[in-house]
Amino acid sequence: MRVVVFNVRYSPNLGDGILAECLERELAKALPGAEVETVDLAGRDAYGAADSRRFGVLRLLGAMPGPVRRMVVERVLGRRLAALRPVWKRRIESADFVVIGGGNLFQDDDLNFPLKVGQVLDLCRETDTPVGVFAVGVSSHWSPRAAALFGRLRECRVFHASVRDAGALQNWQAHFSDWRDANLAPDPALTVERAEHAHGHVRRVRPLVGLCVTHPVVLHRHASGDAQAIPLASVESYRALSGQLLQAGCDVVLFTNGALEDQAFLERVRLDLPETDGRMTGRCGVVARPSSPDELIALIGSLDGLVAHRLHACITAYALGIPAVGLGWDQKVKGFFRLTAREPFFVSAHQEDEAAIAKRVLAALEQGIDPETHRLCVAGARGAILRLTRDMKMPAPAADRASA
Repeated sequence: MRVVVFNVRYSPNLGDGILAECLERELAKALPGAEVETVDLAGRDAYGAADSRRFGVLRLLGAMPGPVRRMVVERVLGRRLAALRPVWKRRIESADFVVIGGGNLFQDDDLNFPLKVGQVLDLCRETDTPVGVFAVGVSSHWSPRAAALFGRLRECRVFHASVRDAGALQNWQAHFSDWRDANLAPDPALTVERAEHAHGHVRRVRPLVGLCVTHPVVLHRHASGDAQAIPLASVESYRALSGQLLQAGCDVVLFTNGALEDQAFLERVRLDLPETDGRMTGRCGVVARPSSPDELIALIGSLDGLVAHRLHACITAYALGIPAVGLGWDQKVKGFFRLTAREPFFVSAHQEDEAAIAKRVLAALEQGIDPETHRLCVAGARGAILRLTRDMKMPAPAADRASA
C-alpha cells in the first residue's frame, strides 16, 4: 500500500513539521509494510527553505482590500501550482490513498490554502484516487471562491473526514451541512514521544519558562477576533512579562517556532529585554532559531513551562508533559486548551496585563499536567490515526457528482 499525505511539512514554522512527522510515523506504525510519503503544499522539499520576502508580502497583502488580495494571490499562486501540477499528479497516480492533513488547511487565507487543496482534490478526482481529510482546522468564514474550491471534495471518493477540535467541527458542519459530517481527531503532534527527547530536560533551582515569540503582524492577519485585544503582541509586553517572571523567581528564555518574521521580531524584543540587577544576571536569554522539528522539540522539552500563541508550541509542550499558558488570537488555540481540560491556562484575547499572565504561568507550574487526562488525550490522537487507517480498508464511497 502507498499513502501520500499533503500538508505543509516543510513550513518555516516548524510546528507544522512536528505535526507532519508525527502523522507520518504513526501511519507507518499502523500500516506495516506500507509506503508513506508527505508532499508539501507549497512545493518545498526540505526544512530551512524559508522565503525572506514572506514578511514583506504579508505586510503588502495586509494593506490591500480583501477582493484585491485574493485576486493577487490567485494570479501569483496559480503559476506556481501549474508547475507543481504534473509532479503532484504522478505522486497521486502512484498512491492507493491520499490524505490531506493535519493542520489548519481548511481556512480561507486569501485563497492560499483553498487553491492548493483545490488542486489536490482536482487531481484525486481525475485519477479516481480515494482521498481522506484528517485532523484539519476549519475556519468559519470562506469567500465564495474558497467555498467552491473546498467544495470539490463532493466530487471525490472521500473515505474519511475528520477535524481537530469542536470549533472546527462546528465550522465544518456549517460549510458541508448538505453533504457529510466529520469526526473529531486530535492533532497528530500529541503523539510526540517524550522518551525520545527527555534527555534535554534537567531539574533546576529555578524553573525555566520559555516565551515563544510571534510577530504581531501574523497574529493580526489571522486573528479570529479583535486583533487589537490580542495579549502579548508588542515588544513592551514581552519585556514586561519577562520582568514579572524574573521577579517571581523564574528564569526566562525567548525563542520562536522558526518562522523568519517571528525571528525578526524576536531580535527587536531581545534589544529591549529588562535590565537586571546582579542577582538576575544571565537569567533572561534568547535561543537561536531552530532549524528542524527535532531541534524545536528538544528546545521545548528543556523547559519547565511555556507561554505561546503558536498552537504547536502548546501541543508539543503538552505532549512532553510541560505545562503551557496559551494566548488567545485564534479559535484553534482555545480549542486545544478545551480539549485538554486546561481552560484556566488559556488567556482570552482581551487586555489581560502581564502580571496576570505571569500568575497563570506560576499556577501552571505548580499544578503541572494531570497524567490521566494526558494519557487519554495522547491515546485519542493515536486512536484517530488508527481509525483513519481502518477507513482505508473500507471501500471509498462514490463521488457525489450530483451535488457538486
